[in-house]
Amino acid sequence: MLDIIMDALLDTVKLLPYLLITFLVLEFIEHKLSHKNQKLLSNNRKFGPFFGGILGAFPQCGFSAMASNLFSNRVITIGTLIAVFLSTSDEMLPIMLGEKVDILLLLKIVGFKVLIGITIGYIIDLVYRKKTEKAEEHIHHMCEEDHCSCDHENIIISSIKHTLKIGLFVLIANLVIGFVIEKIGEDNLSKILLSKNILTYFACSLIGLIPNCASSVIMTELYLSKFITIGNLMSGLLTGSGLGILLLFRTNKNIKENIAILSIIYLVGVLVGILVDIVL
Repeated sequence: MLDIIMDALLDTVKLLPYLLITFLVLEFIEHKLSHKNQKLLSNNRKFGPFFGGILGAFPQCGFSAMASNLFSNRVITIGTLIAVFLSTSDEMLPIMLGEKVDILLLLKIVGFKVLIGITIGYIIDLVYRKKTEKAEEHIHHMCEEDHCSCDHENIIISSIKHTLKIGLFVLIANLVIGFVIEKIGEDNLSKILLSKNILTYFACSLIGLIPNCASSVIMTELYLSKFITIGNLMSGLLTGSGLGILLLFRTNKNIKENIAILSIIYLVGVLVGILVDIVL
């Protein structure tokens, strides 16, 4: 139990700097930018999926958390959010580096995830042409819901308040998820993936959605032990966006939209995993 609590605290503390940076950006957009500059910002998001896919490749789930907050306030597009989610690597990179995996293979996996993220991100932005509200309206609603009196406070103080409130939510969620995984057991989760049939792609994608580093650890270790295929690994890694999905449901009030994003991530994970094994 002590390990679960310590892991939850550590994961939450590591996330706080990313949350603080995100809220500083959001507060700056609301309070400091003119309406003209806000419009300029929202009209120049066509490169979002590209940069989202690149940033997601860094081995930190903090970028997916940042993306969730930025999307919920309509600073980035839905395609950019999905690009970040699909390319996020979480614990896969450090584990493979620690196991001295061939660097070329590692670069191929990361590069493929980035390519998939960018491609799907642009496709979604092309398809999803629904007009959204202005970014500043969403940011103002965020402040009203948190009752932070941001209009009368220093940007730094109000950003810290938002960060601490979301941080508390993340800590509670980490504790709950940690206890659930401990109860189920990582060995039992691993056994689900050893059936060697098409259902394993669905199982891998589902396990990848668990907002905890345990999912990427399980997937990577099983692949390195040759218990699952490269396609299975890709299914789990593509859906593994750390705490991004969890924070999306916390910050974005459009539940149907959240479910649609979750479904897209899941289906991409399943289909790409199957295609990878067919081609290779």
